[in-house]
Amino acid sequence: MSNVTYLSQEGYDNLVAQLDDLKTRGRTEAAKAIAEAREKGDLSENAEYDAAKDAQGLLELKINQLETVMATARVLDTSQLDNSEVRVLSKVRIMNLKMKKEFTYQLVAESEANLKEKKISIGSPIGEGLLGRKVGDVTEITTPGGMMKFEILEITI
Repeated sequence: MSNVTYLSQEGYDNLVAQLDDLKTRGRTEAAKAIAEAREKGDLSENAEYDAAKDAQGLLELKINQLETVMATARVLDTSQLDNSEVRVLSKVRIMNLKMKKEFTYQLVAESEANLKEKKISIGSPIGEGLLGRKVGDVTEITTPGGMMKFEILEITI
């Protein structure tokens, strides 16, 4: 049984567009690359053909993975979420107690995570450590860089 993937409307729309692009443009380009390689002669000794077939296999794997995510996806309506505790799509302002620095992150599904946009996955160590916490809570989170202590300063949607 698959886990449900909670997405924002924007994240869902991006996945739909990405899947559509892979199924149309991606498959067309893969077929074209295979056809071009096939024209170059003996398939048993044709490295280009093998590479094109491998690329097609990776494309189909990516399509399958996205279809699996889409099958379990649930779009969350941010107007229906409460901000009494940290949840998926919450924006959390936290204080790193060791460095005395503030950070603001939005917790999102793994498929939407993008550190440049300050969106972290709920499956990441920090994301997991923040889920369910309330304003004022202090949490210790084990990260690849070691133990970190954060205080929850604000939760918004």
